[in-house]
Amino acid sequence: MRLIETEGLTKVYQREGHWFPSANDAMPAVDRVSLHVDKGETLGLVGESGSGKSTLARLLLGLETATEGRLLFGGEDVTRWGFKRLRTIRGRMQMVFQNSYSSFDPLFTVERIVGEPLSNYRGMLARERRCVVLESLDMVGLGAAYAERYPHELSGGQLQRVNIARALVLQPELLICDEPFSSLDFKLRRQMLVLLEELKIHLGLSYLYITHDLSSVSRFCDRVAVMYGGQIVETLPAARIAEDALHPYTRALLDAVPVQDPRLRRSKTGRPFGDPALPQGEGVTQGCRFCSRCPAAMPVCTTVEPALVRKRPFHEAACHLYANQIVKE
Repeated sequence: MRLIETEGLTKVYQREGHWFPSANDAMPAVDRVSLHVDKGETLGLVGESGSGKSTLARLLLGLETATEGRLLFGGEDVTRWGFKRLRTIRGRMQMVFQNSYSSFDPLFTVERIVGEPLSNYRGMLARERRCVVLESLDMVGLGAAYAERYPHELSGGQLQRVNIARALVLQPELLICDEPFSSLDFKLRRQMLVLLEELKIHLGLSYLYITHDLSSVSRFCDRVAVMYGGQIVETLPAARIAEDALHPYTRALLDAVPVQDPRLRRSKTGRPFGDPALPQGEGVTQGCRFCSRCPAAMPVCTTVEPALVRKRPFHEAACHLYANQIVKE
C-alpha cells in the first residue's frame, strides 16, 4: 500500500528584484516529479546539491506549497490543504534534519526539545509528556540522564539521536531524513543506519532517505530514485544499483563513490564534466538537462527531453540511449 505519492509535483520560484517578472524569471526547483513510498519501505533519494531533493522533502511535509501537481498521503489528496488542516496529519510524517545543533534551541534541555512536538500537537500533562520523552530517548540509545543536558553538552552522534527521538515522539508513519548523517564520521554513520533499521522493524516505519552517500543506499534502502535538475532521471531497486544503473548520471555518481580496494574500482570513463544543470528558465529550454555534461550525448539530447519509461521490472530511466530498448534480465 502506498503511504505517500506525488503526481507531476512542481515547485517554481520567481527570481526576486525584477519589476516585471517574466517566464524567464521562473526557476522550477522541482519539475513534474512523480514517485511514491510504500508502507514499510525505504526510498533513497540521491543527487548533487541543488538537484531539488530538499525542496521535494519540504513539499512532501507541506512546508512548501506546490505550484502544480498532486500530493497524496494515505490515498488522500492533501495538495491544497491549509496549515490548520495539515496539522491533523502532521504527526504521521516527521523530518530528521541535517544539522541537529542549528535546529535545536540552545537554551532548551533535551527533555524540552524532544517533548516540544507533544506540547504542540498532543497537549499532554507534564508527567505524561516526560514518560513519553524518556521512552523515546531510550529507543535511540540515550538514557534518562541525557534529559537534563543541553545541546552544547552533546557530541554530534548524540545530537542526531536526540533529533531522531524528537521525530519519533508523535509516532509517525513516515520519516523524511534529509542528509541526516553527512556531518558524522564513517563509524558513527554506520551506527546511525543500524539504529534506523532497528526502528523501522520495531515501529513499522517508512523512510525517505535523502543522501549523497551512495555507498549506504544499497545496504539501507529498498529502492532508489536519482534526481537531477529538479527531475527524477532513474528509479530502480537499491540492491541492484551498481549492476543495473543505466542513466549516465547515475553511473557517474557510482564512479564517484570511494572504493578502498584498487581491484574493485571501476573505470572512470563515464564521469560528467562541466557545472551542474541550470534550472529551466535560466538557459535550459528543451532537451535533456544532463546533455551538456554527458559523455554519451547525442544530437537528439539537445532538442528532445527524454521521458521516464520502464526498462526492467521496477526500473525506470529517462535517457535517449535506451529510448526504444527494453533491457532484458
